Amino acid sequence: MLDIVVLIVYLAGVMAIGLYFYRKNKSAQSFTTGEGRLPSWALGMSVFATFVSSISFLALPGNAYAKDWNGYVFSLSIPLAAWIAVKYFVPLYRSIKSDSAYYYLEQRFGRWAGIYASACYLLTQLARMGAILYLLALPMHALFGWSIPLIIVFTGIVVLIYASIGGLEAVVWTDAIQGIILIFGALLCLLILIIKIDGGLPSLIHIAADSDKFSLGETRFSFTQSSFWLILVYGLFINLQNFGIDQSYVQRYISARNNRDAAKSVWLGALLYVPVSLLFFFIGTALWVYYQQNVNLLPEQLLAADKADKIFPYFIVNELPAGISGLLIAAIFSAGMSTVSTSINSSATVLLSDYYRKNVSDDRTRLKFLRLASATMGLISILVGLAFNGVASALDTWWALASVFSGGMLGLFLLAFLIRNLKSAEAFFGVLAGVIFIILMSVGPLLGKKIPFAIHANLVIIFGTILIFGTALLIHIFRKK
Repeated sequence: MLDIVVLIVYLAGVMAIGLYFYRKNKSAQSFTTGEGRLPSWALGMSVFATFVSSISFLALPGNAYAKDWNGYVFSLSIPLAAWIAVKYFVPLYRSIKSDSAYYYLEQRFGRWAGIYASACYLLTQLARMGAILYLLALPMHALFGWSIPLIIVFTGIVVLIYASIGGLEAVVWTDAIQGIILIFGALLCLLILIIKIDGGLPSLIHIAADSDKFSLGETRFSFTQSSFWLILVYGLFINLQNFGIDQSYVQRYISARNNRDAAKSVWLGALLYVPVSLLFFFIGTALWVYYQQNVNLLPEQLLAADKADKIFPYFIVNELPAGISGLLIAAIFSAGMSTVSTSINSSATVLLSDYYRKNVSDDRTRLKFLRLASATMGLISILVGLAFNGVASALDTWWALASVFSGGMLGLFLLAFLIRNLKSAEAFFGVLAGVIFIILMSVGPLLGKKIPFAIHANLVIIFGTILIFGTALLIHIFRKK
């Protein structure tokens, strides 16, 4: 009962923040950027919360529990991507005087490029929000026995309301609060785990090291195996995509008071995620050691390797004291809700900037449109979440959809940024070649189609981006001759 009270109090607090900022949003600019009122530390916490989701909260400990720390290599690429963002992306987006990240592509290559990129972003966010709402419902269903569709609808409506009425300020401040709850909850959980393990921290490290649970992966590069170098390169490409073309991040750059504050927010959010993701991997390893020592405490249905993502929620409910387990459940909710609310707000901003603003100049009408667009994106994300219910693998489906929808965006951005005199048609055919490759490699395996050559799934977006850039560059070179 105490756990449910903690969760209800948390959700009520989130709604109160949305209502508070509802009165402050008197203009469309206030709704999308906060008109420069947001401090750099809050924006940085929002960048951090954008990185983290319920997928990370459950999947990272599950990954470490089932395997090792190979997945943590993804986080090691973040500082380099953040440096590139601070040096190049922040000044670029703050100079173009638009709330949308995709206005830059429209300036470079014409209307088709802006529409293509913004449409891909919207589709990616719908798939992401749906996957998160569905995955968030799974542990709640396991913990309380609540209906999965009802959890998806309820969570989606709560996020929809405070994101729609509160605007970016509500999203950023709730992100900051949710980020603090998430970190505190994870630290508390790890401390309790260490206390529960026979022999404490030294025993944890010794047992895990003997079983190679701290391994970062093979150092020999492989096109088919998840090696250290494959994950590092994949992480760099994905994080360049995050910092370079993801509206959720770009909107934080634009919302800062100045370039210096924008840079601070990037560094805070990026560098905070590196140790926090390590914390989640440590929790997964500690869970593995704990249940090695207490295997009789784990139900038989959770012993299978594909049930690793459910181990952490099971531990929270069955091993933590009442109240603390409620706090951790709230942290899981916060991780998912912060990501969904960010996606809702940034998607509404894209819809206004890239589609609607060109037709309407009245600011009050724009503000109404932003609230309507936020509500609409939230409702559609609930439907997508319901559609995920019943798929064989929600994560595999999400990764495939994300590869198809966003796979061509990074390549197009790099063409615009690095090749100054590239023609629109050259960029178009480069994107076309890359997207065809990405669709074949991502969707084919899901449909049972045999792929001519085998590569790791994480390499698809890398090769696709290289193909886009290389095709456009070759066409450009031959056209000049």
